[in-house]
Amino acid sequence: MIKENDENKNENKNENKNENKNENKNEKNKKDIYILGIETSCDETAASVVKNGREVLSSVISSQIVTHQKFGGVVPEVASRKHIENIDTVVETALSDADLTFSDIDGIAVTGGPGLVGALLVGLQYAKGLSFALKKPLLYVNHIEGHINASFIENKDLEPPFLSLVVSGGHTFIVSVEDYDVYRILARTRDDAVGEAYDKVARALGLKYPGGPEIDRIAKEGNEEAIKFTRPTFHEETNDFSFSGIKSGVLNYLNGKSQKGEEINKADVAASFQKSVIENLLDNLLSAAKDEKAEIIAVAGGVASNSYLRKKLNELGEKEGIRIIFPSPVYCTDNATMIAIRGYYKFIKGDTAELNVNADPNLSLI
Repeated sequence: MIKENDENKNENKNENKNENKNENKNEKNKKDIYILGIETSCDETAASVVKNGREVLSSVISSQIVTHQKFGGVVPEVASRKHIENIDTVVETALSDADLTFSDIDGIAVTGGPGLVGALLVGLQYAKGLSFALKKPLLYVNHIEGHINASFIENKDLEPPFLSLVVSGGHTFIVSVEDYDVYRILARTRDDAVGEAYDKVARALGLKYPGGPEIDRIAKEGNEEAIKFTRPTFHEETNDFSFSGIKSGVLNYLNGKSQKGEEINKADVAASFQKSVIENLLDNLLSAAKDEKAEIIAVAGGVASNSYLRKKLNELGEKEGIRIIFPSPVYCTDNATMIAIRGYYKFIKGDTAELNVNADPNLSLI
């Protein structure tokens, strides 16, 4: 009996060795996949190289903030011209930083929408030219999907399903990410995006562009209880958002003060506005998270870099036992790394685009 068990053990040991050898052999034979990402949806010209969907080899961003500051916002025609000027250098730098050449790249991922149509076309046409010349697949990426995929950059263990809060200058969604390419929108804004509301209030306060970081900065010096701005309500039960009412409340408050010749404490206005907006976001997000029994919330988009939002969400996560994930601030704003990662998952599924595909400034998530 003992001898028979020993033989079985030896057989099992040999089988395990053979299995491990085969696994190691398969790993060695497995080809690394390099995706070049290109992003030009608004006022950042960006390129990145990502290996196997998670390893960032390079990320280059050429910002146009200084150019557009004198206009108080992004001028679409100017943004397009700057993209044309910058894109060659940005892409070449991304390849150089990754220590790769065009021949090493397996696919070209590019933002197809949503965004400014002229800006989108610069990146898309450039990517089409590369795809044609290099005979490499073109991977057409939704910008909002890109922001959601930014959560994978620094969280290698993150896998769907999870909840995502997308908050940016143009978009506000709560999304159930059920797979790498399966999304269910649980809530959205019915008017202004949260970042848009920030920018409009900042402009009314005479703060420089971009307004979101300026509101965040001066709010730290203000009293968030100083002014009560009315929060929106809906007749039906919903987790949808509305920020235009809060924004209008701020504008009415400022106009009233101005007409009476009274002094305006900008820090108090910024802090009170921010508290009202963020509480609105968090209340609806928590409601959706409870409905979905979510254990993970990944926050994405430019507003995800807001320090007050991060603080309040971390407090909520700790209280409710929900894991909260934020990308680093550089990956919250527009970047090509998130586009390359989304492109990788399209590449491995064979979801490639034809060269006649066009930019879609109103491209929807689903």
